[in-house]
Amino acid sequence: MKSVSIKAGLLLSMALAPGAFSEEPVSPPAAAPAATNLIGAVIQFDALMYDFGRIVAGQMVKHDFVFTNIGDAVLEISGVHPSCGCTTAGAWSSRVEPGKTGAIPLLFNSGHYNGPVTKTASVICNDKSHQQVTLVIKGTIWKPIEVNPPMAVLNVVADAPSNPPAIITIVSSLPEPVTLSDPISSNRAFAAEIKTIQPGKEFQLIITRVPPIGPTTVQGTISIKTSSTNAPSIQVNALAIVQPAWVVTPQEIALPPGPLGTAFPCAVSVRNNTTVPMTLSDPAVNADNVPVTIREVLPGRQFTLSLSFPAGFRIARGEQVNLTVTTSDPKNPVLRLPIRQNMLPSSQEVGLPTHHRGPVPPVPPH
Repeated sequence: MKSVSIKAGLLLSMALAPGAFSEEPVSPPAAAPAATNLIGAVIQFDALMYDFGRIVAGQMVKHDFVFTNIGDAVLEISGVHPSCGCTTAGAWSSRVEPGKTGAIPLLFNSGHYNGPVTKTASVICNDKSHQQVTLVIKGTIWKPIEVNPPMAVLNVVADAPSNPPAIITIVSSLPEPVTLSDPISSNRAFAAEIKTIQPGKEFQLIITRVPPIGPTTVQGTISIKTSSTNAPSIQVNALAIVQPAWVVTPQEIALPPGPLGTAFPCAVSVRNNTTVPMTLSDPAVNADNVPVTIREVLPGRQFTLSLSFPAGFRIARGEQVNLTVTTSDPKNPVLRLPIRQNMLPSSQEVGLPTHHRGPVPPVPPH
């Protein structure tokens, strides 16, 4: 009897439960809402800076900057822009899937540097939080033998009795003493010699232009062998630029159209490029009432000629007017500067309308 009453109690409780015998279907549980916290592509570098330490000038530095896409979308690298031409970017990973890694190779040429150096490159990507990332390469460039200046430039005068040499300083940073061989020139227009300043450490390379000196610029290379295995040879390019003995600026005097309405002053600069100090005297213009004075700006080297053309001054058609000055240079005893003046139209042309100047063409018949 007890078991029967228990079953009856269970049936009664089921009958009394809400919706136990309802004919309407029971709705399934609602689906979970979709995720809305997507972060996109995210770039993360193993390191943003590479220190290459201490290297000999001329060595190439190559380093791969490795990165990982820790986001949930494809990472796209659209550009890598080094800060200067000495640093170049190789073929970088342009598309990186989520969770994958890529690399940006950079190559630095240390040939023209000495001492501490820092170079950068900008990385452009689709990481919304880091659309531009800066990579850094740094270190110290060491030159076992330094040449300063690296190129010899000689300004020479063709007809000068002598020309100053170019002096190049050579300093060794090596712990052991260094010896240099006699210099050899690739062009016979240059002569070179070595002068010792501090044995084994500091030297001077003296380069001169060998006469005869023509009117054209010449160049060559001076080669020196050293006792160092770190820098077994030194090469210095030499350039000789030929200049005139005297430079007159301007090369001619241009006057406004004459006759001049008012007085017209002007100045002429004269520079002596030879190694010998010179003097100027007897300046003159072969025209009336044009005074000329000389002022010595730099003794024996630089001069200024001041002229004043009076009101009413006019150079007639076909007339040649010049400024002349005497020098103490036996090869250039007189400097001559032409004076030019534009001519106004003839009096019968002035003030007439354009259609009154010259013959009038006939009117064609209708």
